[in-house]
Amino acid sequence: MDGEVSAFYRGQSVLVTGGTGMIGRPLVELLLAAGAKVRIASLDDASRAPAGADFVRADLREFAQCLEVCRGADTVFHLAGVKGSPKMAAERPASFMVPTIQFSFAMMEAARRQRVARYLFTSSVGVYAPAEVFREDEVWKTFPSPHDRFAGWAKRVCELQAEAYRIEHGWNAISIVRPANVYGPYDNFDSANAMVVPSLIRRIADGENPLVVWGDGSAERDFIHARDVARGMMLVVAKGVTEPVNLGSGRSTTIREVVEIAAAAAPARPEIRWDTSKPAGDRKRIMDMGRANALGFAPSIDIAEGIRSTFAWYLRHRHEADRRYNAFSDAALRPARG
Repeated sequence: MDGEVSAFYRGQSVLVTGGTGMIGRPLVELLLAAGAKVRIASLDDASRAPAGADFVRADLREFAQCLEVCRGADTVFHLAGVKGSPKMAAERPASFMVPTIQFSFAMMEAARRQRVARYLFTSSVGVYAPAEVFREDEVWKTFPSPHDRFAGWAKRVCELQAEAYRIEHGWNAISIVRPANVYGPYDNFDSANAMVVPSLIRRIADGENPLVVWGDGSAERDFIHARDVARGMMLVVAKGVTEPVNLGSGRSTTIREVVEIAAAAAPARPEIRWDTSKPAGDRKRIMDMGRANALGFAPSIDIAEGIRSTFAWYLRHRHEADRRYNAFSDAALRPARG
């Protein structure tokens, strides 16, 4: 971590919502290493919280709980979100859209009322329309991809909330980042609703052979390791950037390459079969990284290294992966009193 960025956080009181998750966990670790006092708000099991951070179990759909966790915070990183596969997005759109709007609106309003100095909202690649390259300033000229319609609109509306606060309240310290396809330890590894990398790792680790993958593998995506996203978030907030910033690699990786890397990392390599009768999503989705690069950001973990290390982590920590809060369970539909 850059010394100037680390110095910005030294002695700060920082709240990280979703600080037990895939991006939140490395973010908390980096903040602690920089000398920040960190509080985590999450619905996960407390055992997923890094040592040295204060953990609060909170349901951020409840505004009173948002107000409480924001109390005394200098900076808030709002990472809490709903993550799931395209299948879940199609079949359970309300489970994506409604909680996202509920806790995102509640958290930003609570932070404003508690006079938080700086705030980061985690948006998504899902806000973009189908295109080969995603550029930050083109979002509002288009509509989200049909594959991301509900979650994409939810994130767009929350970005508008930040703009509304700048106009009406003069709160010009809200940063917005749009991560690409993020993967890493502490992800959702439930093969029933996980994204492509963790789903592949789980299925391979469970011994699925042959490994059946939807599409023909030609779809291209922009993958970035969660630790690199966490570094980018800290940089954007420390520099006080208030225009949206893409956080990706800027490089194209085919699904076929991802599958091959994951299969090669397995203790026993499975046979791979492609099911071309199934949909594969948009053909190409790559981030334009000019704005982030101008800030001095560049990913440090390449896709092959990242998938191999994530697979190795999963094999060592399978029991921890199952302690993650599941937004698609029946219990998740009921507010939790924390």
